[in-house]
Amino acid sequence: MARIELRDVAKRYGAVAVLRDINLDIQDGEFIVLVGPSGCGKSTLLRMIAGLEPITSGDFEIDGQRMNDVRPRDRDIAMVFQSYALYPHMDVARNMGFSMEIRKDPAEARRSRVAKAAETLGLSSLVDRLPKALSGGQRQRVAMGRAIIRDPRAFLFDEPLSNLDAALRVEMRLEIARLHKQLGATMIYVTHDQVEALTLADRIVVLNGGDIQQVGSPLELYERPANKFVAQFIGSPTMNILPVSGAASGVMASNGMMLTLDHLQDTAAAVELGIRPEHLDVVEPGEGHLTAVADVVERLGSDTNIYAKVDGIGPLMIRKHGNVPVRSGERLGLRLQAQNAHIFDDRGIALRPAA
Repeated sequence: MARIELRDVAKRYGAVAVLRDINLDIQDGEFIVLVGPSGCGKSTLLRMIAGLEPITSGDFEIDGQRMNDVRPRDRDIAMVFQSYALYPHMDVARNMGFSMEIRKDPAEARRSRVAKAAETLGLSSLVDRLPKALSGGQRQRVAMGRAIIRDPRAFLFDEPLSNLDAALRVEMRLEIARLHKQLGATMIYVTHDQVEALTLADRIVVLNGGDIQQVGSPLELYERPANKFVAQFIGSPTMNILPVSGAASGVMASNGMMLTLDHLQDTAAAVELGIRPEHLDVVEPGEGHLTAVADVVERLGSDTNIYAKVDGIGPLMIRKHGNVPVRSGERLGLRLQAQNAHIFDDRGIALRPAA
């Protein structure tokens, strides 16, 4: 296990800055997830930690030792890639133990380590198979087993589940969570999948345009986003955003709706209000804060998604638990849960809760 520190780390390709002033302290045994849109720099950052990309400036340390110029093989870090990268002519056991083989470790030690890793990952009955005889999930388990056998100080995962179908993604997500609990190892995981981030992470690092937007626990980012980008990126369906004008104790929407927000400071600086789909209540027409017309209704069994057109504002999305008896074209009232509203200033920065 390892404590990893990044201090003012930057990555540039010529004049193009891919990452700027990355400061991050990862505790021993912590599970960190890097998320962000395509091109935000999350995979580049992971590759810099692995030593596959040079660091332009700043310091990268493992357990207090500066690692900027240490070769990848000497960093004692194992990486699991998006592609399984298994040797097709080698069976599962040899694929998993090949790093020990090239180090010329004793055969008995290899067999013991392979057997232990195979048992951990539920591969004991498959060790004699070639990769072509395995499912996608089984191949990814072999790739993870290859990393486990190295007994590294830290594990790096670069979108390891993106090639799997939905059911296998759920299965493998649980496997990775169990693996972290069992090994207690430091893990850094890159994904664009919010469900993976929210369910696996001790802390999430949100990146955009080469900058860290916010670092925090999944619930902290969901309930207290630092800015509009994080608010809309974390959470599915995405947060609704309404233009408003600030007032002393709340905000006013473009249709004249006044919403009191006693739990927030500096509401006079507000230019936008954010409300998550599950924080809108459906009430009788004429009641609540807004009047809307249901446009499209999606019945998912466990939840109902309502896409509505709101008088004087525009489209909003509402999610309610269970089967809500609303039909397309029906008029309805909407009540905002004011205690769950977020407001943003003209820079997109979230305004602070009242002390």
